[in-house]
Amino acid sequence: MRPFSYIQAREERSAIELVTSQPQSVFLAGGTTLLDLMKLEVMTPDHVVDINPLALTGIETLPNGGLRIGAMVRNSDMAYHDAVRRNYPLLSEAILQGASEQLRNMATLGGNIMQRTRCPYFRDTTQPCNKREPGSGCSALNGFNRIHAVLGVSSRCIAAHPSDMCVALAALDAVIHTRGPRGERDIPFNAFHLLPGDHPERETVLEPGELITAITVPPLPFATRSLYLKLRDRASYAFALVSVAAALDLQGRTIRNARLALGGVGARPWRAKEAEKALIGKPATEATYQEAAAVALHGAKPAKYNAFKVELAKRAIVRTLTTLGEQA
Repeated sequence: MRPFSYIQAREERSAIELVTSQPQSVFLAGGTTLLDLMKLEVMTPDHVVDINPLALTGIETLPNGGLRIGAMVRNSDMAYHDAVRRNYPLLSEAILQGASEQLRNMATLGGNIMQRTRCPYFRDTTQPCNKREPGSGCSALNGFNRIHAVLGVSSRCIAAHPSDMCVALAALDAVIHTRGPRGERDIPFNAFHLLPGDHPERETVLEPGELITAITVPPLPFATRSLYLKLRDRASYAFALVSVAAALDLQGRTIRNARLALGGVGARPWRAKEAEKALIGKPATEATYQEAAAVALHGAKPAKYNAFKVELAKRAIVRTLTTLGEQA
């Protein structure tokens, strides 16, 4: 690990000013990703601004029935919060299936949203990686790419987004609230993470010094019938090969509305809006679910070792929707 300066910020304004005024500065929240990457010298900031003292730890029920969750809320606190468990079970389940209990106790909402890929070539500084060093190449394209993405990839990068929580937030149409040098912004969750395209080093729409302060999750009454399914190599502390966040609104056996998002297969948390459209107005049957699954994976571009993810994702979607349909 290279030398760096460290300072605690006591208020949002000073934290933003510190990061904005000093080149190569980063915010430190739970540190469960940042510190690992600093030890590997994948990230080498000159200045670390600790935002743990900031008053961004509240979970508030809004007048419209939605939730506002502070960026420094710990993952465990969010997962076990009564309103989250009652109104958005897919979000609670996604968090509880991520990492270990110890990490969930440290990791924060804002840090999870900013989580970096688990691509081993990104984390190995001896290997070319366009995300880490633009223009150097993508080692995963012709390497061992079993855990990599099949949706939203480019010729420059096929890294998969690693977060479980973000998949649920994508399905729920959350909004990310930020504060930066140019003021405050409200960013739709599904517009926050960028696809790699020609510039995989650009992962989000955040500007330098811009700080995530909270998210809001809008009311979604039918999210009480929701589920997060995670398929992985082992049952604990492993990242998803495929995951599905889904919610169904049923009237009798007819699907009135649906939400569907995928993890482990996308270059960002993958909202499957066309698949949702394929469900609405259809009977809650296996044939309907299979049709939607095919739509969700349309356009997938598997590499040599991850082609299995396409069929696995389709089956995971059908299984998730079938389970929800049987809860009616």
